[in-house]
Amino acid sequence: MADIRFDGKVAIVTGAGGGLGRAHALELARRGAKVVVNDLGGAVDGSGGSSAAADHTVAEIKAAGGEALANGSSVTDDAGVAHMIAQAMDAWGRIDILIANAGVLRDKSFSKMEISDFEFVVGVHLMGTVKPTKAVWEIMREQNYGRIVVTTSSTGLYGNFGQTNYGAAKLSLVGFMNTLKLEGQKNNIHVNAISPVAGTRMTENLMPPEMLKRLAPEYVTPGVVYLCSEDAPTGVVMTAGGGVFAQARILETEGVFLGDHVSVEDVRDAFGKIGDEAGQSAYFNGGEQTAKFFRKMTAG
Repeated sequence: MADIRFDGKVAIVTGAGGGLGRAHALELARRGAKVVVNDLGGAVDGSGGSSAAADHTVAEIKAAGGEALANGSSVTDDAGVAHMIAQAMDAWGRIDILIANAGVLRDKSFSKMEISDFEFVVGVHLMGTVKPTKAVWEIMREQNYGRIVVTTSSTGLYGNFGQTNYGAAKLSLVGFMNTLKLEGQKNNIHVNAISPVAGTRMTENLMPPEMLKRLAPEYVTPGVVYLCSEDAPTGVVMTAGGGVFAQARILETEGVFLGDHVSVEDVRDAFGKIGDEAGQSAYFNGGEQTAKFFRKMTAG
């Protein structure tokens, strides 16, 4: 089969000054895409800011013969996001790909976490994905083409101690994706999520050096770039790290019909059957769940 190429395509990658975003931007450019490299240049907790990180990634792309522009806007700032979109449109006249990768950490156990830290992390991850996506959505609809990749996490999917804010934000993006995949279908806009396991500045204090090397961001990027391609699926949560790739799914058991006059005790006594994994399904939309409920009610 032919190599996956992005000639003539324009991509925006947020948080691309280093780590995962940098790796994604470099690979897209290597395969022919023109790239807007967005990075606020702040610290891991979101403080500060500098254009140096984005400029460095752009310089790497240009040195390799590619085309790129740097953007230092915050993904939560409406004017900054508008400027980022305008840069891409003024330079190249279209936007085909958005990889929403920018993020921050403010880890603490929930009992010690300030509400301001919760709101800030959710704001960056959730609204910092929603705002760029909203800004490119009509462009992609008019083009009848678009590929969007949001970044979730094992913390959102499964939980990690001290990250209630991060986990809430990251799982919210799966919900965001699940509706956008439906709304984008008629306009050939595919929306997927990546759940990376990678050694970045967000995880460098959590892993020994040898493990960080084995989990270099470059090992995640092939999955992300595939999700940006014309052949990409839609509505998939891909997990990736160290050359390992898998899919995460939300599964629902078949369940049981307990009658029209069900009691609390009936639920208690049938709890094992309610959770029986035999016949469980991964639904593509909420209507499929509703259809199951009507099927079981009618059969009952």
